[in-house]
Amino acid sequence: MTVQCEDGKQRLARIPGRVRRKLWIKEGDYLVIKPWEVQGDEKCDLEYRYTAVQVEALRRKNLLKM
Repeated sequence: MTVQCEDGKQRLARIPGRVRRKLWIKEGDYLVIKPWEVQGDEKCDLEYRYTAVQVEALRRKNLLKM
């Protein structure tokens, strides 16, 4: 899938098998990604997906731009 990163770049994200079995990713979700060491500006791995409650907590603390 393609993800829009905070640094303004779009990266192709890969969902590792250990994460794929546990998460459903939808458009608009906030994710933690890890850019690859090689081709880091183009590709990344998905590490974590924030829940709606966690996103609201981040907004209250002004840690999100939106």
